[in-house]
Amino acid sequence: MEEAQRPSVPDLSDPLLHQRGEAGPALARLRREEPVCRIRRADGSTFWAVLTYDLITRVLSDAATFSSTGGMRLDADPVATRAATGKMMVITDPPRHGMIRRVVSAAFTPRMVQRLQETMRTISVEVIENALERESCDFTEVAARLPLSVICDMLGVPRADWDYMLSRTMTAFGVGGDPGPEQRQRMATAHTDIFVYYDELMRLRRREPQEDIISALVHGRIDGRPLTEEEIILNCNGLISGGNETTRHATIGGLLAFIENPGQWHRFRTEPEVLPTAVQEILRYTTPAMHVLRTATRDTELGGRRIEAGDMIAVWLASGNRDESVFPDPDRFDIGRQEVSRNLTFAYGSHFCIGAALATTELNIFFDVLRQRVARAEPTGEVRRMRSNLIGGIEHLPVRLIPRDRPTDG
Repeated sequence: MEEAQRPSVPDLSDPLLHQRGEAGPALARLRREEPVCRIRRADGSTFWAVLTYDLITRVLSDAATFSSTGGMRLDADPVATRAATGKMMVITDPPRHGMIRRVVSAAFTPRMVQRLQETMRTISVEVIENALERESCDFTEVAARLPLSVICDMLGVPRADWDYMLSRTMTAFGVGGDPGPEQRQRMATAHTDIFVYYDELMRLRRREPQEDIISALVHGRIDGRPLTEEEIILNCNGLISGGNETTRHATIGGLLAFIENPGQWHRFRTEPEVLPTAVQEILRYTTPAMHVLRTATRDTELGGRRIEAGDMIAVWLASGNRDESVFPDPDRFDIGRQEVSRNLTFAYGSHFCIGAALATTELNIFFDVLRQRVARAEPTGEVRRMRSNLIGGIEHLPVRLIPRDRPTDG
């Protein structure tokens, strides 16, 4: 007989809980009182929430018991999930997951990585200089440009088409919460435009391979067979979504954290050697992807609770990154935090984000340029958080960037 949800256990899947800033205190209390708890949603469906660092890493380390093939997030379209399972890396279990991953990883040659780093610095300087020239800007727009430019370069999109892909991608992926019918139609149209574009680029790369991910996918083999066009497009789509969301929202949230903690900004500007740990702390503190979903393949026990085959398990990375047993005083933004490299922002186990190193480099370069060129950031309007149970992000951050007297290039 299914247990009733106690009134003291909030619905962690409610987007408003996160938008209003109420999720953090709720997660902290549940970590202490009930680190594995069953959540009943408004529609009557249920899932298990896993909230402590150790239990999260246990789930993400055991793909045989906790499968990704049922979808990687709450509220995913079940029809689309079934169609993409075994084809799209993020919702495929080992060993095939590793086979797809190796095909993608083959694209990251030293020359390609060097090219991407040059793109990162060029775009970082460009967007920050443009923002410095304005009286005020929405920093969410500033932060959007860099990750999408890097993703375009990584996938093999020619520079002349970056603005087009920026527009299409922002429309397809840039909406939090529950969009209305008109916005959903615009999102669907943008997704179609992206698919059509990559279909054309695939055909070109079959004839003229380059050092990019599309070339690696169209010429890659799994068990001696080439990937299908559907597999290639699905994985391109996954890379666009994942690569854009994490870096963009970490950048936005990182600036807001510095605004709210001026002492940390002063240390960041005056102690260049703290850059690597500062970026890791930004990743921990912001945790853009708040949860990851798994489905139990068999009956098991987790944190003293009985999990049955078929149950959905949402591991809350945002909770694991604030686990007091791993990160002392976890709600404090501390760019010198030494244990911060253990953060779960890029998940854990076999599905540890394939672009983690690239995203970290991107953030290092952006914040290094920001540190060298910006004296401080001043809010010029209301900060608005996203209405989402997946992306912990800011959708509106109006600021004025004040330039340093003598900016230097890094």
